[in-house]
Amino acid sequence: MEYVAEQPRIDVETFRATAAAIENEVGRVMVAQNQIVRHVLICILANGHALIEGVPGLGKTRMVRTLANVLDLEFSRIQFTPDLMPADITGTNILIEDERGHRSFDFQRGPVFANFVLADEINRATPKTQAALLEAMQDRTVTVSTMQHQLPSPFFVLATQNPLEMEGTYPLPEAQLDRFMFKLIVPYPTADDLTEILRRTTGTINETVSHVANGDLIASMTMFAAETPIAKHLIDYVVRMTLATHPQNASAPQVIRDYVQVGVSPRGAQSIIIGAKIRALLENRLNVAMEDILDVAKPALRHRLLLNFNALADRVDADHILTTLLAELPESAMVV
Repeated sequence: MEYVAEQPRIDVETFRATAAAIENEVGRVMVAQNQIVRHVLICILANGHALIEGVPGLGKTRMVRTLANVLDLEFSRIQFTPDLMPADITGTNILIEDERGHRSFDFQRGPVFANFVLADEINRATPKTQAALLEAMQDRTVTVSTMQHQLPSPFFVLATQNPLEMEGTYPLPEAQLDRFMFKLIVPYPTADDLTEILRRTTGTINETVSHVANGDLIASMTMFAAETPIAKHLIDYVVRMTLATHPQNASAPQVIRDYVQVGVSPRGAQSIIIGAKIRALLENRLNVAMEDILDVAKPALRHRLLLNFNALADRVDADHILTTLLAELPESAMVV
């Protein structure tokens, strides 16, 4: 599905109203996942991809399907399994013969050729198959037999994965993890939330959602968000935060030196800035505040830290490290 029509004009009220409508529609189906939905929406409005982690049965797949329906985008689901091959994702050339007996190769597109791709349980496939998405996520193209094929626009990958401690999972390659703008952790529902989930899913209630946006509108919102101003001291804060995740850097706190092997890439800093800009607009502000930076910091960085053996031995995760880093990092640079 290609969007070639003139993009609609966007102002602040249109941006906020459209985002609120999207969240409200998804909220009719999802129970108590407002923060996760908000962060996924930020990824979409940033023209990025999201990795969603949680144990099976928490509604990750349902949320992605609902979002695709609300946004009225062409949807494709890829169920990742250990025997899935790269060609099952990207497509392959097949030999065809016409009525005159002439033979030629024709490219049969794979399920990645959609606007909204759900990579379900992505870490149940082997690394070779996981990497088949790498070019698609970065360049929005697929190369098969030296021929490059353009993916539809807009193009989003929302991948779900099970915790690595579960049987039959493979860690994603660091290069592919870095292509995800956010990694989101879906929490287990509380007793009240679980009661509401059971009420909605075991009776006759059948919630339906409406289309409230399309590819043209999302593209316009993305361009509008990029123009949101951010103060220089906030950019400096993000720079210092990023550099402090590298254990060899002089500004790295002790927790980074103890538990981190490789720090965050520049894509992490980019994800924080654009994510903070979009959150500011969603919170009815025309410029980025420190609270926007702090809200998106963990989703943008937790999957970009490569932890060492000490972290595994001491059972220290990325969120704990980032919490400590943010608590110790001063909001303004030290003046000597």
